[in-house]
Amino acid sequence: MNLNPKVRSSPTRFALRSRSFGIFAAGYLVSQAGEWMTLVALNWAVLEFTGSALYLGLINACRLVPAFLLSVPAGVLADRSDRRKLLILLQAGVMPSTFCIGYLLAAASPFWLLAIVVTLRSALMAVVIPVRNSLIPNLVPESQVASAVAVDSGVRNLSRIVGPAIAGALLAVMEVEEVFWISACSIVAVLLSLFVVHPESNRDAASTNIKADIQEAAVYVKNSPTVQSLLILAVVPMVFAFPYTAMMPLFAEDLLQLGPEGLGILLSVAAAGALVGSAWLSLGRETEGAGKWLVCSTIGFGLFLLLFMFAETLVMAAVMMFLVGLASSTYRTTSRITLQTRVPDRLRGRIMSIALMDRGLMPLGAILIGVVAEWAGALWAGVFMGGGCVAVTLAVLAVRRQIWNL
Repeated sequence: MNLNPKVRSSPTRFALRSRSFGIFAAGYLVSQAGEWMTLVALNWAVLEFTGSALYLGLINACRLVPAFLLSVPAGVLADRSDRRKLLILLQAGVMPSTFCIGYLLAAASPFWLLAIVVTLRSALMAVVIPVRNSLIPNLVPESQVASAVAVDSGVRNLSRIVGPAIAGALLAVMEVEEVFWISACSIVAVLLSLFVVHPESNRDAASTNIKADIQEAAVYVKNSPTVQSLLILAVVPMVFAFPYTAMMPLFAEDLLQLGPEGLGILLSVAAAGALVGSAWLSLGRETEGAGKWLVCSTIGFGLFLLLFMFAETLVMAAVMMFLVGLASSTYRTTSRITLQTRVPDRLRGRIMSIALMDRGLMPLGAILIGVVAEWAGALWAGVFMGGGCVAVTLAVLAVRRQIWNL
C-alpha cells in the first residue's frame, strides 16, 4: 500500500485567502479554546468531587447524548434557516448556561442538578455543531471547500492545545467555577465574528416540508455507498477510542500519578499531533486513496492509545499522545473532507447532521469504559479502548471491503 499519495496543490485552494472565513476561524479559535477549558474543568471537577469513573462517564453521557438525539433535527434546521443568524442565537444561549454550570459547582449543588444543566447546555451545542459545519462551505469559493474543512479541523486542534493547557494552569491556582466563567466570556469572540462575516456562496432553496426534507436525506444516504461506508466506519473510533478525552483525568491520575497540570500537558500534546495532521490537509491538496487513509489512521489511533496505557514516564506518554492526536485527526479530517466535497449544498446540513450523530456514540463508549475501569481498573479500561478499536476496525473492514477502495 502506498501511503504517499499523489497530490495536487494550488495557492487559490487555501481557504484562509477568504476574508470571511479567516474572521470566522479566528473567532472560533478563541471560543473553542474556551470550550476545551469547560470540558477539562468539568471532567476534573466531577472526578475530584465524586471519585468515581462511572460518574465521569455519566456526565459525559449528559454532554454527548443530545448530539445523537438532536443532530438530525439540527441539520434540517440548518438547511431551512439562515445559518449565520441561527448560530448567533444559539451561541448567545450557550454563554449563560456556561455561567450557570460554574455557579452550581461553586454552590456544591447535587450531581443530578449539575447533570441537568450540562444536558441543557449540550442540547444547544448539539445544534451549533451541524449548523456551523454546514455554514463553512458557504464562506469560501467551491475550490477552497476541502481546505476550509481541514483549516476548521486545524483550528479545533489548535484550540485543543491552548484550551487544556490554560485550564490545567488555571485549575492549579483558582477554583474550578472560575474557569467556567472565563470560558463563558470566550464565546464573545465567535459572536463578534458572526456579526461581521458574509457568505461567499449562495445556497439552494430548501423545501417547505420537514418530513420530505428528512426523507430526501435518508434516500441520499441509502443510495450513496460512500456515505454509508463513512458512517459505518465512524462507529468504531467513536465508541472505543475518542472517549479517551473524557477518561484522561482517570488515566493521568491512576496510571501516571499526574495532577491537573500533567492532564493539561497530555491533552495539549495530543492536540499538537492532531494539528500536524489537519495542517497538512488544510493546504488544499487532493488526496487519493481516502479509504486506505481512513482505515490505517483508525487502526493507528487504537494502537497508539493502547501503547499509551503502558507508558511509564511522562515523556513516553506524551509521545504516544502526540501519535494518538495525529492518527485521530487524519481519520476525522479525511472523513469530513470526503463528505463536504461530495454532498450538494441543499443537503449539506442534513447529511452532515447524520454524520455528526457519531458523536452521540461517545457516551456509550465512556460509560462502557467507566464500567470496565470500576471493575478491572484504569489499565484494563485503556486496553479495552485501544485493543477494541483495532480489532473492531479489522472486523468491519472484513465485512465491508469497499471501505478500503473509497
